[in-house]
Parts: sequence; C-alpha cells; structure tokens
Amino acid sequence: MLRIYSTMIDALSMLRGVLPRIERFDSDLARQLRRASASVALNLSEGSGSSGGVRTQRYRTALGSARETAACLDVATALGHVERVDPSLRAKLDAVIGGLVRLTV
Repeated sequence: MLRIYSTMIDALSMLRGVLPRIERFDSDLARQLRRASASVALNLSEGSGSSGGVRTQRYRTALGSARETAACLDVATALGHVERVDPSLRAKLDAVIGGLVRLTV
C-alpha cells in the first residue's frame, strides 16, 4: 500500500475535529468534505490493487478528491466557519496531493 494512504488516514482523523464546526454553519459543505476526503482513501486503496490504466484512473480520481477536500477547507475558512485549518492537516493533504500528482503524470 502506498505511504500516502496512511497519510490520508491520518488526515481523515484530523478532520474529525473540524467537521462538527463546519457542520454547525453549513451541513452541505461538511457532507461534501466528508465524501471527498473519504473518496481519497477509498480510491487510493482501490488503485493500489489495480493495474494499468485502471490504476492511473483511480489515482486521478483520488487526486481530484484530495484537491476538493483542500478546497472545502479553504471555503470553510473563507466563509468564517473555522478560524484556520491546522497547518499539519494542510501539510498532510499537500503531501497526498503531491504524491498523487507524481503517480498520475
């Protein structure tokens, strides 16, 4: 399994503290954040068990979902739902995104 899979699982654990705060203000955004972030881990896992073009496609889907996860956090911050996102959470997401970019080039 890819190292970025465990990094994403760590990020998901960190999201548990942010999600309730976002949900108080915007349940739709919280739901989208939950779906997008879970999609990253699920597609990473599926991709690691695949080969060829299917593997690349799963990693591309994971990349899109990772970027969507980061965007949800940006939106929540911009709208004032959260003061700031923990820099270590952002670093984990950036590491996942960077790893996926390398895998899909």
